[in-house]
Amino acid sequence: MRDGRLPKEFISKPIPKSGLELKWKQPVGYGYSGPSIANGRVFITDYQLESGKITNNPGSRDRLTGKERIVCLDAKTGTSLWTYAYERKYSLSYPGGPRAAPVVVDGTVIALGAEGDLLCLSAESGELNWKRQLAEEYKTEKPMWGYASVPLAIGDQLICLAGGQGSLVVSLDRKTGKEIWRALSSDEIGYCPPSVISHGGVSQLLIWSPEKISSLNPINGQIYWEQPFKPDYSMSVAPPILSGDHLFASGEGISAMFQLSASPAESKILWKGEEKKSLGLSNTSAIIDDGYIYGADFKSGALICVRQNDGTRMWQSALSTTGVDRERGVSNASAYLIKADGSNYLLLSETGDFISARLTPSGYDETGRFHAIDPTNTSSGRSVLWTYPAIADGCLFVRNDKELRCFTLESTKL
Repeated sequence: MRDGRLPKEFISKPIPKSGLELKWKQPVGYGYSGPSIANGRVFITDYQLESGKITNNPGSRDRLTGKERIVCLDAKTGTSLWTYAYERKYSLSYPGGPRAAPVVVDGTVIALGAEGDLLCLSAESGELNWKRQLAEEYKTEKPMWGYASVPLAIGDQLICLAGGQGSLVVSLDRKTGKEIWRALSSDEIGYCPPSVISHGGVSQLLIWSPEKISSLNPINGQIYWEQPFKPDYSMSVAPPILSGDHLFASGEGISAMFQLSASPAESKILWKGEEKKSLGLSNTSAIIDDGYIYGADFKSGALICVRQNDGTRMWQSALSTTGVDRERGVSNASAYLIKADGSNYLLLSETGDFISARLTPSGYDETGRFHAIDPTNTSSGRSVLWTYPAIADGCLFVRNDKELRCFTLESTKL
């Protein structure tokens, strides 16, 4: 679903003061990519650094040598089942490993590397089925901060952001890797994963490049509608979110609510967000819940609640981002939101704290917190954790640049 929501049968409990029980931990290398869990297995990608220095300078590319890896572990024990590795030089800003979480579908695992290597492996054995090198094949400039748009499996298609003229988005056959169709052009790829919405009985494939949001027919790439939408620094990251006939989109320096018509060929802007008055996302996603939008605001560095129908800010709190008991945090501070049941949420702070809280239009009510893992990355002189967690089979999975941890997550099932 890619909507940040747990299944309806998950009934959350507050995080106990003693924290969650650690089941196992395993060493991993550098990576921003979150773990993916399927059929009792954990799939994660990382980078094994061999030479070069990581400076995390947003304005320049670091040059590294090393190996990108896809690693498969037993979800119950953390035991290594197989590893697939390949040599890969990096020329990236913030070069600390792959960005995109693996996609597991129909007995295969599909991994996108930071330099555009796209691989399809057997989920059982790790044997390579096929591979593509998107940057080289589609003759495009690699994104400053690496390929980050997680591919989307739709039926037998795999939708990817490749880049280049006429091939910003490409559809590949999942079984063979052969191209089915291509569409759109953009000077830059951006970092937003493709997503599918259904409105008026019509499926729409949403592609947000640093220039515009495009709605396509997912079967053949035909354009339904487009809206100019340019974030600062080409930071198109968070997928637009549908709620009824409203579509919310936000990036650094820009946010807006669009209204979709009954015809898939039309859309219009309802409101545009104003800085310090609405919500501007950066490298995290938001959730729309009962007429309100919750997300980590780039400028204030706080968790923000805004009203869906006009973008008015209701409250802000930095407790879930930087852990400080005040409204503002630091610029670009982040928290990753997961909606549980009712008004209950689970959040992973950039500080490595895992949090349970109630989010309502009235305010932020924290019900529990524990330190799950240390932040091992850096940004603007502070330590940060920039990796989305995973919840599956009654467990919480979190990673940094040194290890992957699995905790028992208490919940009550219906």
